[in-house]
Amino acid sequence: MKPLIFFALFYLSLVFSCTAPVSNRDHLFSSGEAIHLKSPDGRYLIELGSNGNGQFQYSVAYDGQPVILPSSLGLKVEGQEIPGGNLKIVSVQDTSVDHTWKPVYGERNEYRDHYIQKIIALEGNNYAMDLVFRAYDEGIAFQYRIKSFKGRDTLVIRGERSEFVVPEGSEAWVAYSAQGEYKKLPVGEITKPCERPLVIQLKNGKYLAVGEAALVDYARMRLEPAKDRGDSLVSSLASEVKLPLPASTPWRFVMAGKSAGELLEHNFLLLNLNAPNALKDVSWIKPGKVIREVSLSTQGGKACIDFAAAHNLQYVEYDAGWYGPEYEEASDATTITLDPKRSKGPLDVHEVIRYGKEKGIGIIVYVNRRALEKQLDAILPLYESWGIKGVKYGFVRVGPQRWTSWLHEAIRKAADHHLMVDVHDEYRPTGYSRTYPNFMTCEGVRGDEESPSNTHTLITMFTRLIAGPADNTICYFTPRVTEKMGSHASQLAKAVCIYSPWQFLYWYDRPEGSPGSEKLRAEGGKALITDEPELEFFDAVPTVWDDTRVMEAEPGKYGTIARRSGEQWFIGSINGTEPHTVKIPLDFLEDGKPYSARIYRDDPALDTRTHVKIEVKKVDKQSVLVFDLKPGTGVALIISMTK
Repeated sequence: MKPLIFFALFYLSLVFSCTAPVSNRDHLFSSGEAIHLKSPDGRYLIELGSNGNGQFQYSVAYDGQPVILPSSLGLKVEGQEIPGGNLKIVSVQDTSVDHTWKPVYGERNEYRDHYIQKIIALEGNNYAMDLVFRAYDEGIAFQYRIKSFKGRDTLVIRGERSEFVVPEGSEAWVAYSAQGEYKKLPVGEITKPCERPLVIQLKNGKYLAVGEAALVDYARMRLEPAKDRGDSLVSSLASEVKLPLPASTPWRFVMAGKSAGELLEHNFLLLNLNAPNALKDVSWIKPGKVIREVSLSTQGGKACIDFAAAHNLQYVEYDAGWYGPEYEEASDATTITLDPKRSKGPLDVHEVIRYGKEKGIGIIVYVNRRALEKQLDAILPLYESWGIKGVKYGFVRVGPQRWTSWLHEAIRKAADHHLMVDVHDEYRPTGYSRTYPNFMTCEGVRGDEESPSNTHTLITMFTRLIAGPADNTICYFTPRVTEKMGSHASQLAKAVCIYSPWQFLYWYDRPEGSPGSEKLRAEGGKALITDEPELEFFDAVPTVWDDTRVMEAEPGKYGTIARRSGEQWFIGSINGTEPHTVKIPLDFLEDGKPYSARIYRDDPALDTRTHVKIEVKKVDKQSVLVFDLKPGTGVALIISMTK
C-alpha cells in the first residue's frame, strides 16, 4: 500500500468505522486492505497496514481527528529489520478484557482495565513474531513479541524504529534528562533524545502523551527526531538488548485528551500495562509522610521522631553520609561510619530505630549505588534485622538494559526482606509499582532541590506525573520557597498536586532540638521549623487516595487537583506568572450533606512568619469556590463532612 493510499484509507475508516475481524491470513495486505481497531468507547481508532514492502505502519485517530499519522513499526534484529521483507500474516486474533482491580495503594482505590486487543501473527523467512495492539478508553498501546528466530535461543535487538508522526504545527514540553528543565518547543525543533512521557499539544488544541510502560528487563526508550521528517519522533534505545526467546518488548503508548488534565487522570493506563501484584503478603507495605534527618546524629533523629509523632508523619529518613562518604568506593553500608564532612555525630542508628519503634515511627536509610552494587545481598537482610523499614536507592544507573534489569531485581530483592524502596535520581517509573508495590516512589523529577518555580512545577504536574509517583522533596521553611519557587500556600498545595505514596516533607527544614548539619548549616539554620498554624494541613494530608480529579490544567500556567480520602476531599491549586481566578465547583460532594471547607491561602498582610491565612466556610454540593490567585501563589483546602 502506498503512503497516499494508506492515508486516504485512514480517513475512509473514520467515516465507515470498519471493524470487521480478520483471521487466518496467509498473504501480504493488498492496497485495499487494512486492519482496524477501536477502543471500547469508540473514541480511538487505530489502523494498521503494510506499505507494500513488508514494512508495517499504524495511525491513530481520536474523536474523529488524526493524532498519529501513518508511522512505521519495527525492530533491528540480527542484521535485519522486522517485520519486513518476505512477510506473511498468519492470523489476526481478537480479544477483549474488562475487569477492575484494587491496588495496594494509589491515586484511586480501584482501577478499570478495559481494552480491545488484536494480535497480528507474522512470519518472515527466518522468524515468527506478533504485533500486539491494544485500544483502551484511556489510550492505545503496542508491543513486539518475537516468538522464534531461526537457529537462535537468544536474540540481540540492536535498535527500534517505532515512529510517532504527529500533525504539522505540534509543540511539545521537552526535557533532555529525567531531572532536567522543561521547555516548550515545536516538535520539529527537538534536537536529541528526550524524556518520556512526552506531552504534545496539537495545533487543534488536543493533547498527546507518548511514552513507555512495563520497562523491566530492557533498555530505556527515549524519543528522538526522525532524520527524514521534522514532525516525526522515533524510539531510541539506550543500549542493545539481549533476551532469551520468546521475548517481548515493553509497551509503547499514546494517550490523547481535550486537556492536559485528562491525560493525567488517565495515567493508570501505565499500571494496566504492567503485570499484577506479585507479592502475597503486603501487610508490611505502608505509605506515609517522611521527614529527612539533616544532622546525622542521634539527637537529631530523636528530634525528628518526636516531631513526626506530633505531626502525623510516619517515617524519618537518614540521607547520605551515615555510613561514610557516599561517593567513595571504600564506604561500607553495613557499618555506621559518619562522613566527617557532613556531621560530627554522634550517631547511634540502633538507638534511633528503637526510639522510633517506641513512638510508632519507622526509619528509612539512604544508600548510594556504589555501595548498593557491591553490597546489596548483604545489606538487605542486615537492614531487615535492624528493623529498618525502607531504603532509598541513590544515584542509580539508568538507561542500558544491564542497569534496568539490575534495578528491578534490586526492588524484588528488597521485597524479599520486607523493605520498601525509593529510587532516586534519573530513573522514571513505567508502572512497575503495580507488580512490586514495595516500590513506593522515585525521583526522576525536577523537584524542590532544584528550586523550581511554580511555572515549572505546573509543567511537571501535567508531564512527568503521567508516568507515576514523583518524590519531589517538598520543603517549607527554607528561604528558597519565596525567593525562587512560589509561596507557602503553593507548597501546601504540592502535597496534593504531586502524587507520591512516600511524600517527603520539610526537606531542608529541621525541628526544634535538632543540631543542624555541617553541610546544610547555612540553609538548615534558617529553616528551623516553627509552629505555624497552617502546618495542620501537612499533618492531615494523606499520601494515597480513593479518588482523583483534575479540576483545571494548563501546563506552566495553572492547575487544580482534588483528591478524596474516605469522606474528606483535599484540593491543591497552584498558579504561575499571571493573575488567575480559579473556580472550583464542589459537585463531587454527596448530595444533601453539609460540609466545611478549611482554606489555606497566601495573605501578605498576615503577621506570621509564612503569611498563610486559614478560613472556614460552610459548603455543599451546589457550592462553587472562587479564588483570585496572584502570580506565584496557591491555595489548599480540606473539605470535611459536618454533622
